[in-house]
Amino acid sequence: MFDLKGRVAVISGASSGLGKQMALGFAKAGADVVLVARRIERLEELKSRVEELGVKALAVKCDVTSTEEINAAAKMAEEAFGKVDILVNCAGSSKDKGVLEMEDEEWDFTISTDLTSVFKMTRAFANIMKKHAYGRVINIASMYGMVGNSEIPTIAYHSSKGGVVNFTRAAAAELAKEGITVNCICPGYFYTELTTAVLDTPKFQEFASSHVPMGRYGKEGELNAAAVFLASEEASYVTGVILPVDGGYTAV
Repeated sequence: MFDLKGRVAVISGASSGLGKQMALGFAKAGADVVLVARRIERLEELKSRVEELGVKALAVKCDVTSTEEINAAAKMAEEAFGKVDILVNCAGSSKDKGVLEMEDEEWDFTISTDLTSVFKMTRAFANIMKKHAYGRVINIASMYGMVGNSEIPTIAYHSSKGGVVNFTRAAAAELAKEGITVNCICPGYFYTELTTAVLDTPKFQEFASSHVPMGRYGKEGELNAAAVFLASEEASYVTGVILPVDGGYTAV
């Protein structure tokens, strides 16, 4: 089960963090991988690691807030592989402030990077999927898209990820007739370049141990199984699903 040989997976935000982990996870499952991010030198390094797993890889420099660069990336992927089967929208960033302090520019940056990019990427690559009446779109939101939090004021992040959650439902309803499923994974606390400084503080470690039922952060690779499942043939009747992978944080 869950064999992705012959499938082509596009992964945004692949230069680091969860995107990099999932790129390797999809390659191990047999998929050819299109690596999308702004830092091309990191993508080229990852491309070599992916190809060592016996699959093909393409590194594409792309700013996911740019319509022109996204469309160019979609064209490159289609020209290289003839199709796109899977899209993982993993790119993101955030300016963390509360509702009373956040500046317009910080809000706009976060919404553009974390929400509008998901729309633009899905539009570009789902139009390729439509040609083949087959596709899997997997959006990486956050458990913070499902709940608020009392520890870190980050209003734009909550709002953008909440938008991704309901974008997933709306896109799933629209694209079902095209043979395209759209689902969403909501990670809990995982180490990335953006989170390490906070997660390593004693204060936050104490908070997480008392608020996460499993009492720990997510480990490297623990998102991959959910993503591979949603990308698989076996998940053909699964669409519009919001799947937390958070150690039980949103269960209490």
